[in-house]
Amino acid sequence: MKRLLILAFTALFALSACETPTGPRIGPDGKPLPKVYKIRSADKARIQYRMLDAVNALRQAAGLSALRLDPKLTAAAATHARDMSIQNRPWHFGSDGSSPLDRVARTGYQGMFRGENIAETYETELETLAAWMEEKGTRDVILDPYATDMGFAWHQEPNGKIWWALVTGGPKSNQH
Repeated sequence: MKRLLILAFTALFALSACETPTGPRIGPDGKPLPKVYKIRSADKARIQYRMLDAVNALRQAAGLSALRLDPKLTAAAATHARDMSIQNRPWHFGSDGSSPLDRVARTGYQGMFRGENIAETYETELETLAAWMEEKGTRDVILDPYATDMGFAWHQEPNGKIWWALVTGGPKSNQH
């Protein structure tokens, strides 16, 4: 099982190398600035489905069922990604005090909220997924056996910083 996860993850990480972030930049202080992964609006569907495919490859390697991309969960993720940027901090609460449960309920999602992963980074979606897989809490959201749906979105600031949000949900009948 662990070997399958490693193989699947290695293949996914290799795919992320196909992206072409802009080259090294030097700041006014002479120090290197982070590489910028510039996302164009035309890339939205491609990035969302690449993340979904990557998550599902990891889930398949773990013997779990695939997730579906859900527009309501994606709306909750998009709202929170933008709000984290406004607050300038990666955390699970909105500027209005909302929790992930509140944001999912506001979209009208009929299932049950399962989990939320967030990140503040200059890295690609697949590099962000790799970081999430290294931590137990965020890995558990991705590999939740009761999750059936996923929302995924981001907000990119003009300086290139990206605020990622991934939200999972599942049937209300699974109260685990």
